[in-house]
Amino acid sequence: MSVYLYPSFSSFLSATLFLSLFLHLSLSQVEVYSVKVACKVASRFAHTVITSSALNKANSSQEVFFEVDLPKTAFITNFSMSIEGQTYTGEVKEKEKAKKQYQKAVSTGQTAGLVKASGRKMEKFSVSVNIAANSNVTFILTYEELLQRKLGQYEIMTQVKPKQLVQHFEIVADIYEPQGIAFLDAYGTFISNELLPLVEKTVTDKKAHISFCPTMDQQRKCPGCDGTLIDGDFVIKYDVNRAETLGDIQIVNGYFVHFFAPPDLPRVPKNVVFVIDRSGSMSGNKMHQTREAMLTILNDLHEDDYFGIVTFDHHISTWKGSLTKATTGNVSEAKGFVKGIQHSGYTDINGALMKAVDIMMKDKQANKFTERSVSMIILLTDGMPNSGVSSTPQIQENVRDAMGGNMSLFCLGFGNDVDYSFLDVMSRQNQGLARRIYEGSDATVQLQGFYEEVASPLLSEVDLHYPDNLVNSLTTSHYKQLFNGSEIVVAGRLTDNSLDNFLVEVFAKGVRNRQTEWDILYPEQEYIFGDFTERLWAYLTIQQLLKTGTAEEKGNATAQALEMSLQYSFVTPLTSMVVTKPKTEEEQEEPLIADKLTEGMRPSGMGEERRGGYHQVQSRPTYFVDGDPHFMIELPEQEDALCFNIDDRPGTIFNLVRDQLAGVLVNGQTIGDKKVAPDGKVNTYFGRFGIVHQGLGVRLEVTTHDITVSQNGKQAKLFWSDTVTKDRSLTVTLRDSVRFVVILHKVWKQHPYHQDYLGFYTLDSHLLSPSVHGLLGQFYHGVQFEVRDMRPGEEPEKPDATMLVKGQELTVTRGWQRDFSWDVKNGENVPCWFIHSNGNGLIDGNHTDYIMSGLFKTV
Repeated sequence: MSVYLYPSFSSFLSATLFLSLFLHLSLSQVEVYSVKVACKVASRFAHTVITSSALNKANSSQEVFFEVDLPKTAFITNFSMSIEGQTYTGEVKEKEKAKKQYQKAVSTGQTAGLVKASGRKMEKFSVSVNIAANSNVTFILTYEELLQRKLGQYEIMTQVKPKQLVQHFEIVADIYEPQGIAFLDAYGTFISNELLPLVEKTVTDKKAHISFCPTMDQQRKCPGCDGTLIDGDFVIKYDVNRAETLGDIQIVNGYFVHFFAPPDLPRVPKNVVFVIDRSGSMSGNKMHQTREAMLTILNDLHEDDYFGIVTFDHHISTWKGSLTKATTGNVSEAKGFVKGIQHSGYTDINGALMKAVDIMMKDKQANKFTERSVSMIILLTDGMPNSGVSSTPQIQENVRDAMGGNMSLFCLGFGNDVDYSFLDVMSRQNQGLARRIYEGSDATVQLQGFYEEVASPLLSEVDLHYPDNLVNSLTTSHYKQLFNGSEIVVAGRLTDNSLDNFLVEVFAKGVRNRQTEWDILYPEQEYIFGDFTERLWAYLTIQQLLKTGTAEEKGNATAQALEMSLQYSFVTPLTSMVVTKPKTEEEQEEPLIADKLTEGMRPSGMGEERRGGYHQVQSRPTYFVDGDPHFMIELPEQEDALCFNIDDRPGTIFNLVRDQLAGVLVNGQTIGDKKVAPDGKVNTYFGRFGIVHQGLGVRLEVTTHDITVSQNGKQAKLFWSDTVTKDRSLTVTLRDSVRFVVILHKVWKQHPYHQDYLGFYTLDSHLLSPSVHGLLGQFYHGVQFEVRDMRPGEEPEKPDATMLVKGQELTVTRGWQRDFSWDVKNGENVPCWFIHSNGNGLIDGNHTDYIMSGLFKTV
């Protein structure tokens, strides 16, 4: 809903509500006449090139968009644009250097970014360029990834969404596996029975060729229609033959790769404790889906497994005081317990994990489990720790100390509000892994799928030893466990290229010590692409360096990962690809930045399309306060953001914006939770805003229930429950001065503590006077700062740094805050430098200087 404030109240009433429309470029003006996806796979290492050509058929210049969804595990290695014979090629640079180039070249803050959105398995790469009338453009994107074996197969997934009929459309994949191809399947989620014969597969012993090339008529939704059927995923799944030995080693150009997935190993019994979050935020569908998944998971336990269940909010409960053998009777009893799990309360992750570890350790010490068995804890949570120990670094330390390497921890983060980086680090510290579970109708299937991956351990404490005099620069060669259907991959450099045999020792629980002379496979040169084993080794090394956990190791690992990312032109979390767009008559030459997202940084609205399918960097600064309460200043010209919290008692009224010359005032009043949480923490949010335009004589009061507008003694009231306001956002435009947005955040009515609250966003403030002030207003005309001396913080994903601002040196911490201006329901995470102690040193004076005596008062 949008509200315009006009000089007369009657004209305001007639124009209170209107529908906002997005204007999109007509597809008939830009013809995408060629799309080709070419994928080459050599020994699981995939090299994909996507080429798209378009023609601007209009009589004037048009903006042409190129959008590609690529796998999260892939690294972009190259991008180029060819426009009328001129090629513009991307260059991989250190992230900070790329950012400086971006800032130097762009002073107006109107440049778009490249990789800024992601889905469950994919990331969206998007770029646009202005093309002259009757001109062509060709985009070429290249990325590489090591295919991961899950549940006994490798998967290549290509998302194709041309959004129009394409004259030349082609998907081609060539796979070469020296071990031989055991099976292969190819299909498309969009492919009908009529299109199925167009999926051509040719499979020989070691090679496979797959193609899909529909004509324009075959792409049509119906005869004579312009709509296209091509909208979805094209998927190839396959596996390779497994030798009776303990794996295969392949050598190319002085680098080797060892694939270890021995067949026909007996499963190892497991001891597992399921730790299930039942706090208030798990209400509704989340709790229902968790119960459904757990009932299926319990059915899949083997009789030689031991299991236990811990549930938690701010209280910790157990099904039994120890682990129980998975007999039919015990599983049936556990199902009854699961069906009765109810949600309420806060989230004590530390207490729940400590209880699970305690149960496991007592049973281990009592020799309850067989020596061959594997012990694991599986945690499912959807939120932040806010009861008991709430410091995430402290929880990580407690869990690591308690587990002591005796068991693995697997963490499932349910939904958008979870601190994924916290769970990811904690899992890796304890020989496990984390996975995000996306809210949706298939969440139950996601939970079951993750469990299937880790449900059948085959080996534990796997060590692969290679001769020191022949091998160096090894990737990780110790693994806590090997699961059925997965694969261990080790790569390294050789000191002798003429090897024809290879001595490798394998140590693991569940298999005898094996010392084997390996048959070396030399892939046939005509079927491989370049130095793929070296690039595979570099890919694996960088991935593992980026996961280094301890602060002491992280500095050296980061430096090495950066050096290798630059050497091999990989876009990783440490590098960016800079692409310089051509200048036009209207625009100066400007660079674009492609970054690699980490899971903790990913926008929360996964899969949501924004502005034609991609997220565009804000062209002007955005200032807002939302949440508990988090203040954010986004500065696109510096491609950065600053953030701080204000902590005070509920009911306090703060001045957010005050401009005496323009006659604009915005105050906000905080509210607290319904009652104090068991841990004593008091959360506050904004629940009421007062907005004044003195020149118009208008007052606007916004609460979590209604919106009241007053002018010259007249009054009108609207309710959030009205149909026209169900988007939960209110746009307020004060004529010739400023544009605000107020967002209503709805909370489950029966939540024991939390209640509805408001967020306040400034979208346009450029006409306010230089004297504007307030907790937000003081930043409307910019803030100069410099960040230096970045160093490890308390959490590996959140480094500390020194900030020079307003003549002071402040210790700041890298973090994220949620911006709901794009997606009112889910929001998206925006990286920012967090200023501690209520913003002291960044804001003028102290936060108490901004406390007002009334919602429409200036003192």
